[in-house]
Amino acid sequence: MDVTQEVKAVLDEVLSLNGRSAAFTRETHLLGAIPELDSMAVVSLITRLEEHFGLTVDDDDMDGSTFATVGALVDFVDAKLAS
Repeated sequence: MDVTQEVKAVLDEVLSLNGRSAAFTRETHLLGAIPELDSMAVVSLITRLEEHFGLTVDDDDMDGSTFATVGALVDFVDAKLAS
């Protein structure tokens, strides 16, 4: 499973980016850089990641840095999958 590609696909789907996520790299900034990623979208994104990857995210599992970049989000998902 290519977690990076799957996270990018979930981002594209939830944020309705129409394929823009294909150009994202690990260094691509998310929060504050992508207008579609507002507080409501964060909740939807978490829910979709839980469904897609079959994981559970608790409130205290994350903070703003989780959504700082694509790489940070991928690392977070990888860590949840490993636990």
